Formats: sequence, C-alpha cells, structure tokens
Amino acid sequence: MGTNRRYADHYDRLMDERILQRIAAGGPLETLSRLELQLDDLPCTTDPKPKRVKAWVRFGRTPIQVDAEACMWTPRAIAIRFRISGEEYRCWVWASAVDSAGDQEPEAGR
Repeated sequence: MGTNRRYADHYDRLMDERILQRIAAGGPLETLSRLELQLDDLPCTTDPKPKRVKAWVRFGRTPIQVDAEACMWTPRAIAIRFRISGEEYRCWVWASAVDSAGDQEPEAGR
C-alpha cells in the first residue's frame, strides 16, 4: 500500500508545528542584549512591509530554524517576529542567523 501524497504536506506541517511547540515550551526565547545591539550607535531601519525569512532562534539552550518576518535591522542584527500555535514571538538575532525566504509574500493572517 502506498502513501497518501495528497495530505503528506499537511501532516508534515502539523508535525513541524508540534516540534516547535515542544521546543518553545522548553525555555524562554533568547534575544540579543542592548549592549550587543548598539542601537544608540548604529543606524536602524524599519521595514513597513516585513520580508519573509528563515531564522535561527534559541528557546533556552535549544536552537531551531523558524519561518519569520524581518521587521527591523541594523548592519549587524535583525529583529524578527514569528508565530507558534497562534502566539507571536519577537526577538533580535545576529544578521548571519537569517536567510532570505525568497520573493514570497507573507501569508495572510500572519
């Protein structure tokens, strides 16, 4: 008996969401400190239309890559936001922890 390809993506997304929920429950979301950000010394740009990105974040000591939106940035760091089970998370990460997600538009309701 073969696998049901019609619903495979759906179940993959559900499993990814459950993994994210479990990791998020394992510790607080880490963010860069004011000292690391140097917001008083570096220019900061705010994007009125945040771009979709993939970013590495840490919940406690556990790193995971999430689908996010880049909202603000400096030459060294990027402020992102993302959702897990409807709850919005926001943090600053190093610019090198972020990869472009392409030219896709943000999903409705995100």
